[in-house]
Amino acid sequence: MTRPGVHPPRSPFATGLACRCPRCGSGKLYDGLLTVADKCDACGLDFGPHDSGDGPAVFAIPILGAPVVGLAFLLETLAGPPFWVHAAIWPPAIAVLALLLLRPIKGLLVALHYKNLRHEYDDER
Repeated sequence: MTRPGVHPPRSPFATGLACRCPRCGSGKLYDGLLTVADKCDACGLDFGPHDSGDGPAVFAIPILGAPVVGLAFLLETLAGPPFWVHAAIWPPAIAVLALLLLRPIKGLLVALHYKNLRHEYDDER
């Protein structure tokens, strides 16, 4: 049993990919679509010291880019559609998939930052 205010370590992968607070695992990490909240609404952890910067986009580009390029080549090879078909399919697909990927990747980077630099977040230890 833990003392009140002391939180057991949580997996950064579980909390980050679920977009939850890396300390308590129950509070929401985001205020909006990709805006990190100021603090956890459950445990009060200040998310201010974190900065994921361009990290989520750096990871999302190859994760999303390789399959989309492969599928575009496959479509071109199998069906040989006119250019407008590619222009109609791929930009919306890329936009939707990028938004779906950026949220959990950013959550994972925040959780890993918390795990590895916990002393910058709180003085629980």
